[in-house]
Amino acid sequence: MESTNQIMEIAKTIVAQIKYGDPYFLKAVGAKNLACLSETKERMGGLEFQCNGLALVGWCKVELKYNDTYRLIFVNRKRQVVKTVDEIFFDQLIEFLDYVEGK
Repeated sequence: MESTNQIMEIAKTIVAQIKYGDPYFLKAVGAKNLACLSETKERMGGLEFQCNGLALVGWCKVELKYNDTYRLIFVNRKRQVVKTVDEIFFDQLIEFLDYVEGK
């Protein structure tokens, strides 16, 4: 089990990677209520945020998997999973976040 500090570091790293890919992305999708995702059998940790973009109004989860790739999960206001994308590398985060957001 990871400590709280490690979980926070994973979430901070994800935010930094998103900002590195596009410094304005989080603002552009109206990201708010950023929260850490704790460790489970399927993920090391992650980040969840509420978004109010053009195509998606709901939540986005960015999960760091044990094989050092990400899983993106997009959830609408009714808490229904709209789309899941697996096996994303950190340098592809913006590409896939933008693709789903701009669909």
